Order: sequence, then C-alpha cells, then structure tokens
Amino acid sequence: MNVDKAEIGLLTDALIRMNLLAAGEEVELTALSGGVSSQIVRIVKGSETFCLKRALPKLKVSSEWIAPVERNVAEVAWLRLVNQIIPGCAPKILGEDRRTFSFAMEYLEPETNPVWKDQLMTGNIDSSVASALAKRLSSIHAATAGLATLAQEFANDRNFYALRLEPYFSRLAFKYPDLADSMRGLIVTTLSEKRALVHGDVSPKNILISHNGPVLLDAECACYGDPAFDLAFCLNHFLLKSSFRPASLGSLLECFEAMTATYLSNVNWESASQLEARAARLLPVLLLARIDGASPVEYIEAPEERNRIRNFAIPMITRPPERLATLCDEWSRSRTGAIAS
Repeated sequence: MNVDKAEIGLLTDALIRMNLLAAGEEVELTALSGGVSSQIVRIVKGSETFCLKRALPKLKVSSEWIAPVERNVAEVAWLRLVNQIIPGCAPKILGEDRRTFSFAMEYLEPETNPVWKDQLMTGNIDSSVASALAKRLSSIHAATAGLATLAQEFANDRNFYALRLEPYFSRLAFKYPDLADSMRGLIVTTLSEKRALVHGDVSPKNILISHNGPVLLDAECACYGDPAFDLAFCLNHFLLKSSFRPASLGSLLECFEAMTATYLSNVNWESASQLEARAARLLPVLLLARIDGASPVEYIEAPEERNRIRNFAIPMITRPPERLATLCDEWSRSRTGAIAS
C-alpha cells in the first residue's frame, strides 16, 4: 500500500531527525497493514530495510476510541528494556522522534518470522510456542518486579486506562449495568497492583515466531502494573480462537494449559496462587470485552456464537473461579456441548 502523499514529508522529516536519512536521499515508503492504533511503514533505503511506527490519536475502529500519542514513548522504553533482559525478544530500536511520536525499528521478514495469530487461525498450533512465550513473559516480569525506579519510569496509568480499562471494562459497565459495580471494582484493583512491568497487549497478532523464539511487538500499553493482566490477556485468545475454529479446540486448550503451567511455575516475585486468582478474575471480563467492548474480534461474527461466549463469560464474571484450570475445564465442557448440538 502506498503512503499518503501528505504524510511522506512528515515521515521523511522524522527519519532525518533520527539520523536515519539524509536530506534529499532517496527512500521507498510502503504502508503496512495490521493494527488499529498506529501507522506502520516499511522503509527501504538502498540495501537497508526497517520500519517506522507512528502513534495515532484516534484508533481505527468503528466506535470512538481516543488514546494519548505519548504511549509511543512508553513502547520504545519497553522494547529497549526487554531486549536488555532477553536479547532478541523484541525488535531493536533504531531511532525515536518525539516530535511526531514515531520511532524506527528493525524489520523482521514475515517469511522467516510468521505472525503467531496467522498460524493459530489456520490450525498450525504448537503448544511449545505457548510455553516459550510464557517463559519469556515470566522472565520479564521477574526481572522488573518490585523496582521503584521502573515503577516511576513506567507510571503510565493514563495510557493503560485509555487503551485497556476504558474500552474494555468501562464499556462493559455501560452495556451491562448489572456488571457495573464489578467492572468499577476491577478497574480500581487492577490499577492498584503495581508489581512488575506489563506489556498490556500480549496477543498472538503481536507475536512473531522467530528461530530464536517468540518476538513481542506493540508495547503501546506498557505500564508498571499487574502481570496477571498479561497472562490473562494472552490466554483469552486461545478461547476466542477455539470459538472460531472448533476443530482446533483440543490443541488450543493445550496451549492454554501449557502457558498457564509454564508461567505460574516461574512466578517468584509473589504468590503464584494469588496471581492466578487475579488472572482468573480478569480473563472472563476480557473474553466478554472482545465481543461487546470497543474492539470486538473480527473473526467471530455469528450472533449465536457471540451469545454462547456471553453466556459463558457473564456467570464467570459474577462468580470468578480461583484457578485458571477451572475456567479452562468449564470452557471445554461448554464448547464440547456446543459442537455436539
């Protein structure tokens, strides 16, 4: 896709300020698809190829969704830090331009770094990927837990509320008045858990599968908060994709179980059972939010399927289980019944 002519000057000026382009130097810009919150452009300059990402103030969804463009700064800081913790687990940052809230990063070829979502959606499902991701995620959380300097650097509650809590939890409170008290309480408790550095968008669409392991992208929601959110956010996608692809129910729930077991076995900064209980409370809310929140998943369209998810999630929100395995087992029983019927 071509970049809008009106934006070429803005982007090339940003590249010049990042010392990645000389004035008058030829460069090829190609808009890349994917994502709703940013403009992503592939840059080809001679033999070099890299990416530029610019935060958008209004997200590309049907409902009104405004978010601070300063989230771009948090993303750059997260990507740089986690690459120090686990080299190669995120793209390398090449430059940053805060005037346009954009940054440049290395370009990872899709042929050798496929998007995990694409694999899951087509039935190419390997639970070892879920385990590897859980290991990396828990390592990031462990390395950043209890650090006051990071808590101050990533004090991004405003971004996290705008990108996650308002479009997910607050909009459910508006749509479901009976759940309003639960949603408001969950917002308060989630914001109060300042335990480790959180990515905030651990979705298969934001994970590439490289030969060295999972690579995490799109850390716009990064904040110092509750690591249970990252775990629940990713586990939710296994449930959603099994709704879209019932033939892969067993394989996707194996991913759920593998990620849960690996992650919880590596929790050393707090009680694993307490973290698990928070994740189990968050997960059904996230499930319902991807049906009735600001950003519903695009691949579940049938009204009867959406209703099945609502009928599962709402009772779990009002009476959340303590363990993720309970939620997984209940989902399996509900889906097996749906398939049989």
